[in-house]
Amino acid sequence: MHLAAVRVDLQSNTPVVLLQEAEGPRSLPIFIGAPEATAIAFALQGIDVPRPMTHDLMKNLLEALGASVESVVVTELRESTFFAEIHLQVGSRSVEVSSRPSDAIALAVRTNARLYVADELMDAAGVIIETDDEEPDEETSPPAEEIVGEFRAFLEEVRPEDFTE
Repeated sequence: MHLAAVRVDLQSNTPVVLLQEAEGPRSLPIFIGAPEATAIAFALQGIDVPRPMTHDLMKNLLEALGASVESVVVTELRESTFFAEIHLQVGSRSVEVSSRPSDAIALAVRTNARLYVADELMDAAGVIIETDDEEPDEETSPPAEEIVGEFRAFLEEVRPEDFTE
């Protein structure tokens, strides 16, 4: 996956991060908080702040302890809430730490860690969103706000049983 965008949903005025398949058409939109959106955007834009933000502090602590962020995995969606894991390498040990996706992504951007989404989650919650470089067919393509609205409706209706076979 790669971090395609950090945007604001026009209907709800809520920040959303879009994770895009590296080799595929699907994206995973995850609604996040404004502070986390700012932290991700700052890191993407290479903006330096006079004092470390929380995610900069996390990165600095990990480096000081000799740990590295190997990857971030968005693992599941439960009761309209996404869950993630940060995979760390500490010496010869591998450690997984539970995290909010927004915090994990903000840390991954700072450490150039790989981003993944569990296959089952992508199959259940992934959406196809037209990109700016594609020519939209205005007669058949819904507006982006409608796509995000449909995704929100999906989040409200999805149940844990939907992820089991």
